[in-house]
Amino acid sequence: MITRDVVDTIIFRALEALNAERDPDDQIEMSPATPLFGVDAALDSLEFVSIITDVEASLNLDLGLDISLADDRALARPQSPYATVETLRQYILEIAPGS
Repeated sequence: MITRDVVDTIIFRALEALNAERDPDDQIEMSPATPLFGVDAALDSLEFVSIITDVEASLNLDLGLDISLADDRALARPQSPYATVETLRQYILEIAPGS
């Protein structure tokens, strides 16, 4: 069963990988409230795509889940599931089989 702690670990690991490529004074904060997408996000579009791709790959490789985070379901929502780490986690838990 997939848990919020497992999903948080996967998302934070993707953010850590991104931070490893950034200057020390340009690090992304790592908390549930960290903005991932939108006007408050510190990510550019390529970094955002990288985070989503890394999370999808980890869900597949680590947990055997074949989940697409960038699909019509996500894009059709009134509130973006990509707004923050927390909203992304909630979305993953919602669409993951067996959660």
